[in-house]
Amino acid sequence: MATEFDLTPPEIQEPTFFDNVLRYGLFLAAIFQIVCILSILLPSKSPEPEWEQFELKPSDITKKQKPMTPSTGKKAKKESKKKR
Repeated sequence: MATEFDLTPPEIQEPTFFDNVLRYGLFLAAIFQIVCILSILLPSKSPEPEWEQFELKPSDITKKQKPMTPSTGKKAKKESKKKR
């Protein structure tokens, strides 16, 4: 039972150019994801969100609404054309 075990650590290879590119690319992607998540979670300092700026307010709706009643002359012309 006198077997010898090799207790020397295995040789570690030097990182290649591709290994370095992959490592730094993963770090940049992680930083980008953290920035994106923080931009969603942190409240903005603007007084009114952008989507509310484009909505019509009730006062604007009443000003812009005009009754659309077609004149009777136009109806008669359309009916006479249909009869032809």
